[in-house]
Amino acid sequence: MQNLLRFIREYSNFLLFLVLEVAAFLWMISEQKLQQSTFLSASNSVIAWSNTLLSNTDEYFHLRSENADLAEENARLLTELNRLYGMVEDSVEHDSTYLYSHLQWSYTPAKVVDMATQSQHNYLVLNKGERDGIQAGQGVIAHDGVVGVVGAVNSHFAQVIPIIHPKMRLSCRIRRNGQTGFLVWTGPSPRYANLHDIGRHIEVRQGDIVETSGLTGLFAEGIPIGKVEEVELPDGDTYYSIRVELSTDFQSLRYVQVLNNKLVAQQDSMRLKQ
Repeated sequence: MQNLLRFIREYSNFLLFLVLEVAAFLWMISEQKLQQSTFLSASNSVIAWSNTLLSNTDEYFHLRSENADLAEENARLLTELNRLYGMVEDSVEHDSTYLYSHLQWSYTPAKVVDMATQSQHNYLVLNKGERDGIQAGQGVIAHDGVVGVVGAVNSHFAQVIPIIHPKMRLSCRIRRNGQTGFLVWTGPSPRYANLHDIGRHIEVRQGDIVETSGLTGLFAEGIPIGKVEEVELPDGDTYYSIRVELSTDFQSLRYVQVLNNKLVAQQDSMRLKQ
């Protein structure tokens, strides 16, 4: 025991140095592990962010293809729905005119490839044309409402005159009471238009749904156009001044359905010539 104490006294400085070296070595190893852990954690975060970005990019490009497929499927389902309506109605006694109205429409999906919605002469261009059965004078709708009417067409493309064009006059009605009028756009906002020819004796409420009347052969009846946003009756006027918030958001419009009225020629032939 005395020898051990003598040894410690003689070599105390060396032993203290050795203890400090060991402590420093252990601390260095601990720091390296912490640094490695921090580095690995940061690396994993970067890798996860990169994978998420790549995944989102891949999903975006696939989404465009899926949207086109959904547009095709919607057109097929709309046509099939009208056919089934006809089959059901044909099995019961009713007004044959009502039956015929459900059999006369088919739908062609199309994508908007060019548009102008912030000028006085707005237009849309679709990626379908004559080879796809598109003709001038056909109505165009989207999933949320009326878009416009085909104005010109070539083999591969069609130009649409939207309802937000000053030359458009769209026959419409108020859903709640069936009163008909016509819609006119005077600008500048693509979100609003004006409903005309609704007499002061008719009750019009804010929030009333405005829809197609079905009177012109361009659209089937009951397709949403918008809702009444503001109603005014100036002193001495016979008709209301009605502001309509449109259902279709033209600035985000990408896919549409072109309507084909199979009986439009026969319907037009019954109109009295002026």
